[in-house]
Amino acid sequence: MTEEAPARVVLGATGEDVALRYLTRRGMTLLDRNWRCREGEIDLVLRDGDEVVVCEVKTRRTTTFGEPVEAITRAKLARLRRLAGCWLAEHEPRGRRVRLDVVGLLRHPDGTYRVDHRAGVGQ
Repeated sequence: MTEEAPARVVLGATGEDVALRYLTRRGMTLLDRNWRCREGEIDLVLRDGDEVVVCEVKTRRTTTFGEPVEAITRAKLARLRRLAGCWLAEHEPRGRRVRLDVVGLLRHPDGTYRVDHRAGVGQ
């Protein structure tokens, strides 16, 4: 593992914390975090009213390679849809609609974050 890998891991975990605080302050309830199956991982699963929200979190320090939300490609959305189906099959939240959200975070040098929440992406 390179010296940078732990910093990336810390940045990602801290970004998920920031995203979770942001979303729960807006009334969502956490159902699952870093849920894994053989198909992959879901960062956050939340409830927003009668919807289950499957949320991908992308955190970056710069926009050199684009905005954080731009890292969510069509292929990543398709994978997230498949993961949502796996989560639903395991947890069976009957009668709930599913929504895919993306939270892009840009960490400023002073430690603050700019939050870009996109609800219902790819739907």
